[in-house]
Amino acid sequence: MYRREFLTRVTAKLVATAIVVASANSHAVKSKVDHIPPRPIKRKRPLIAIVADNNGTETTDLMIPHAILRRAEVAEVVIVSPSGGAITLMPALSIQAQQTLDEFDATHPDGADYVIVPALHVDDNPQIITWLKKQFSKNSFIAGICEGAKILGKAGLLDGRDATTHWYAIDDLRSTYPTMRWIRDRRYVVDRDIMTTTGVTASIPASLAIVEMIAGLESAQNLAIRLGISDFGRQHDSNRFHLNARHIWRVIANRATFYQHEEMTIFVEPDLDGIALALTADPWSRTYRSQAILTAKESSVLTTDGLLLHTQPVTKETRANAPGLRITLADDIPPAKHLERSLTAISRRYGRGTADLVALQLEYPWATT
Repeated sequence: MYRREFLTRVTAKLVATAIVVASANSHAVKSKVDHIPPRPIKRKRPLIAIVADNNGTETTDLMIPHAILRRAEVAEVVIVSPSGGAITLMPALSIQAQQTLDEFDATHPDGADYVIVPALHVDDNPQIITWLKKQFSKNSFIAGICEGAKILGKAGLLDGRDATTHWYAIDDLRSTYPTMRWIRDRRYVVDRDIMTTTGVTASIPASLAIVEMIAGLESAQNLAIRLGISDFGRQHDSNRFHLNARHIWRVIANRATFYQHEEMTIFVEPDLDGIALALTADPWSRTYRSQAILTAKESSVLTTDGLLLHTQPVTKETRANAPGLRITLADDIPPAKHLERSLTAISRRYGRGTADLVALQLEYPWATT
């Protein structure tokens, strides 16, 4: 979910004095799908396409699947977008497009084996929806990460299926697609050839599940250990994630102190870890007090997984005088542990209430004590 959209919805709820309270929903059903069978593939080495919108794609929804699936070394992974050039990530960062949709189609007329759809800033881009329908008609497995489920819905891929999405979007999704069956208490749901997930951080277990589909459980488990992930199961507590008055007033208070807003400058070098970066830049850009800015000696840097990031070049002098908070990504912990590190640092700098607000947006079950 985008921070701007989250703020808009929070404001609307405050004006209407309609505080959302989580409750058991009698219309939710238990998933009928508890096993993910291996998928038949179209080529010796599976091809995974991650579709992005140049004008806005959720940071973690894109970067985490890309990094995990590349690191698994079980498939070819490519990021496709309507046009070449830069892809703006939300709420932070910018990357370089790898292939346009037309280029992908020309190179791979049989389509991808797997297509991953992050949350997009515009969920009704006709070019993307048409392309997604075409991929599905070629027997691609489609995974909608977080509110990427909205794009799947517009492509007609949720009708009559079990599904889920970010906690804040589920009511809209259910009212728009009444034959879709919402599955509670699952980080991700697979119904035949469609996967959907809960909020942003579900991109981690969902990506590992795709690794398992391709290469087996042992491969996924070994990768999870290297990344610092102890559990990538589907278990989830849907009741835990809901908006309350405390969250609303925290947004208002943080926005009101505009004179205290700051840039959070991340200094990076080539071959940086994309998972660590996403789990740092994304949380720090959801506080309503700070915005992550990526800087380096060069105007662009590559991650270890081949993602080209656009940066703001700095010299030693400008680096020493950079405003706001300065962070250098450390490799002293496994990459997935950077989310906990970010939330802890946010709590220390802005208070526990702000860290809780960030975790809520990411739909991450951060410890309450």
